[in-house]
Amino acid sequence: MNLLVLLAIILLIVAGHQLLRVIELSRGLKKTREWQISDADNNLMGKAMIGFMVVFFAFFFWQVNRWMDRSLPPAASEHGVKVDLLWDANIYLITFVFLVTNFFLFWFAYKYRGNSKAKAEFIPHNNKLEMLWTIVPAVALAFIIIFGLKYWNEIMDPAEEKDKVIVELYAKQFDWTARYPGKDNELGETDFRQINGSNPVGMDTSDARGNDDLLVKNEFHIPVGTEVELRMRSRDVIHSAYLPHFRAQMNCVPGMITYFKFKPTKTTAEMRKDPYVIKMMAGINAQRAKENKEPVEFDYLLLCNKICGASHYNMQMNVIVDSPADYKIWKSKLKAVKTVASK
Repeated sequence: MNLLVLLAIILLIVAGHQLLRVIELSRGLKKTREWQISDADNNLMGKAMIGFMVVFFAFFFWQVNRWMDRSLPPAASEHGVKVDLLWDANIYLITFVFLVTNFFLFWFAYKYRGNSKAKAEFIPHNNKLEMLWTIVPAVALAFIIIFGLKYWNEIMDPAEEKDKVIVELYAKQFDWTARYPGKDNELGETDFRQINGSNPVGMDTSDARGNDDLLVKNEFHIPVGTEVELRMRSRDVIHSAYLPHFRAQMNCVPGMITYFKFKPTKTTAEMRKDPYVIKMMAGINAQRAKENKEPVEFDYLLLCNKICGASHYNMQMNVIVDSPADYKIWKSKLKAVKTVASK
């Protein structure tokens, strides 16, 4: 078998060499030199550019249609709606520029194709064009930046509602811990030097305010229609608390506390009934069925959006958005941590 393969390779090389010889001999029969491009060649390449443009744009729109249902569901937070509007404006603007730019790219390749009777004109500078492609992008970028800063400042303002929910997200390789204040609605101080097996988030045992704090693993709950103030810490490396369905993200940096606030607008149960989510989960479960995996339900997720180590991909936590009444019932069943000593 190996001998036959070797012979086939040798024959292929010989056939290729003979083909090149035939091409070389045929060039000698032409009246023009081989490197001289004819008007017919240029016309062919110009038309090919137009044909390629049509195929290129058709493929682009097919891709948009094919993968559109793989995007995130509608935003489930108040500020997320504004973020999505700004995102959509950016996408429409970029798509418009992409289509126009590429149309002229291919059209000019056709219109100004080589022609033995035409003569090129050299234009070293054009003030009107310079002003046009400087001012127009500047105005577009100003719009994006101004509205982006406006929404960002709204998000980063301190939470003002009296019944706001405070949640601390503590990140470490490779999991999350959520900490809630107790009846005093204040989180106890922390001290990284006190981290041990019974005190995984480093609560300061000399601070009595932490006596009623509540620690939660695997999933954490928040009430719908209420401001949620997230305070984030990290034990080891920079992590990123990413809540894609709420359009919320903030780095968790060792040695400091970062902050983010949002107001959820849809409970988990309501989101599961959304037509887009139903269609999305049907596609996911169809794929899981092919892999002999159990079907899953939609859940809001907390992810790490920084490549923080070998198990980064597995660093996630479910987020359950309850009605205010269900949230109170869930929280009442939690037990306070007992690592803090009373003064």
